Amino acid sequence: MALNATIHKVELQVSDMDRHYYASHALTLARHPSETAERLMVRLLAFALYAHERLEFGKGLSDEDEPALWRKAYTDEIELWIDVGQPDEARIRKACGRARQVVVISYGGNAAELWWNKVGTALGRHGNLTVLDIPAGTVAELAALLQRGMRLQALVQDGQLQLMNESDAVAVDPLRRMDAAELIS
Repeated sequence: MALNATIHKVELQVSDMDRHYYASHALTLARHPSETAERLMVRLLAFALYAHERLEFGKGLSDEDEPALWRKAYTDEIELWIDVGQPDEARIRKACGRARQVVVISYGGNAAELWWNKVGTALGRHGNLTVLDIPAGTVAELAALLQRGMRLQALVQDGQLQLMNESDAVAVDPLRRMDAAELIS
């Protein structure tokens, strides 16, 4: 018998001082049985960092042709493609060809460092690619916030994010490994 996804409901209030974006989002995240709490929270972190009314979660681990999150224009053109983890170089190259802007948010401590050492040079030729790395300790703190129902506030300022619930706060200061030539809002 196949295991079902676990559903997480999130009320996310985003105050992004960098992009002057302020909105509330009612999100439903499906956690695939093979997805870790850390990966789910990094997907939520990615949403908070790039929040937009048209940003949506992809089908996730079950679909290789979709990113973790994406934003499409009304014409169905992919404006923003966001992957989390350590995708292979071919997947990133394909994403850079399909989307106006691509973001990879890596995490995993030493594994993320090894991944970057392997693919970093090859990724340098993609002008529409941004690569961020979330420290392992921060990812563990994010995973500790995980509940089936969450009410969170995200404050983004100067590239840093503060994710808070009623009792805890996690400061996220992503390491910018690579910045795209132009970020879209």
